[in-house]
Amino acid sequence: MNVPFRMQTVVAALGLAGAALFSTAHAQIKIAMVVPTTGPLTQYGDMVKEGAMTAVEMANAAGGIGGKKIELVPVDDACEPKQGPVAANRVVNSKIGYVIGPVCSGASIAAAPIYNNEGVVVVTPSATSPALTDGKNYHFIFRTIGRDDQQGPAAAKFIIEKIKPKKVAVLHDKQSYGQGIASSVRDDLKKANVAVALFEGINAGDSDYSAVITKLKSAGVDFVYYGGYHPEMGLLLRQAAEQGLKVKMMGPEGVGNPEVNAIAGPAVEGMLVTLPADFAANPKNAAVVKAFQDKKRNASGAFQLTSFAAAQSLLAAIKAAGDNPAKVADWMHKSNVDTVLGPVSWNKQGDLNSFDFQVFQWHKDGSKSIAK
Repeated sequence: MNVPFRMQTVVAALGLAGAALFSTAHAQIKIAMVVPTTGPLTQYGDMVKEGAMTAVEMANAAGGIGGKKIELVPVDDACEPKQGPVAANRVVNSKIGYVIGPVCSGASIAAAPIYNNEGVVVVTPSATSPALTDGKNYHFIFRTIGRDDQQGPAAAKFIIEKIKPKKVAVLHDKQSYGQGIASSVRDDLKKANVAVALFEGINAGDSDYSAVITKLKSAGVDFVYYGGYHPEMGLLLRQAAEQGLKVKMMGPEGVGNPEVNAIAGPAVEGMLVTLPADFAANPKNAAVVKAFQDKKRNASGAFQLTSFAAAQSLLAAIKAAGDNPAKVADWMHKSNVDTVLGPVSWNKQGDLNSFDFQVFQWHKDGSKSIAK
């Protein structure tokens, strides 16, 4: 995920010293959760917090690491690139050596040089942009989610093999995340000789997309892919229905948010979305899912279990290598970790060696099912 620069968010400075909400008394190992707690994308931060908190609660209940308790310290970056470095400096100045997050690619890309230069181990469960790691030679930056150049081809493959459209429109929000994944989908469709009648950016934050919907109607498209986030996707779905454009629409994990239902209304029914596989359905994760349920949390959201896996990876590394970020990073680069995602391992630049994106169908009651 990435986030548009357009957001004029007044970031409430969430002081690290007062972050007792998710703390364990007398904690001895601190991990920062860098998530949006302000701005329009806080729901994604909530998903990541739920995963990290559940993992840490289970670890502390089992005795922590060598008898030491783990403390989660929330830090707000509002999912904004300009706030990413600010949040990173808070973490560094507080002498915290580990991070779960950041959530959005734009903020992650902006903050990564600080974390890497200062030797802070970062595991993001949700930042999917290849630009986070490509060509950077970072040693301390990792993910527990796949990249957009894995997600885009998964979407295109489904469109080509299952939808079999005659004429496609590919829209995006003009930002690095949305435009990047939209370009990936467009390119794969063209390679398969699927006609892409329209490739166009829209202005994120607008409230009226009637002009682009008129273009879609005039172009005679029978399928629309949108690269971006749920607020714009919700409006596109609703306004297309209002204007009588009956086409199926699809988007990346950035549109897979329950809030899209409130925006789109009944028009959301049948929306297609690429998301991490439903790891909550794996019987091996039954105890973890129950731990979520006991806290009235949802294990089946987009990022809860990738966040749980981020915590698992950090805790396994600290247990094996000691509470030393440099040794933790070294260990992660050469090790496999058994997580709720299955066994995970990383390549030289901190990306997962493999990851499973699947296509889901979204429903007007807020549920989702595997698309067929």
